[in-house]
Amino acid sequence: QVQLVESGGGLVQTGTSLTLSCVASGLAFRKYTMSWFRQAPGKDREFVTTISWSDGSTYYIPDVKGRFTISRDDNKNTVYLQMDNLKPEDTAAYYCAADQWGLGTNKAHEYDYWGQGTQVTVSS
Repeated sequence: QVQLVESGGGLVQTGTSLTLSCVASGLAFRKYTMSWFRQAPGKDREFVTTISWSDGSTYYIPDVKGRFTISRDDNKNTVYLQMDNLKPEDTAAYYCAADQWGLGTNKAHEYDYWGQGTQVTVSS
């Protein structure tokens, strides 16, 4: 049974940092491109960033580039999202997603597995 379990969310103030973790089990983690999405209340789920299974290359949406850093530890089956200089508009539930042999698509329906989400709330 495949599971993705996120953790690390919380309530923080503008300008501070959080690190999210997503631990995967039941799958060959090294074969999966891993991504983070987020969903704010009343909005569609939004692609945030991705890290490739093959060479560790990354991509960020413009809104978070320079503030967020995605990384992975294949020995721990874990993907991380370091979020710095948080803003109120970053407030959302954050989800990790896995796409086998993926190319880092921003299309949610192309992902094979999802976590349950972790809430990040940034107060102004």
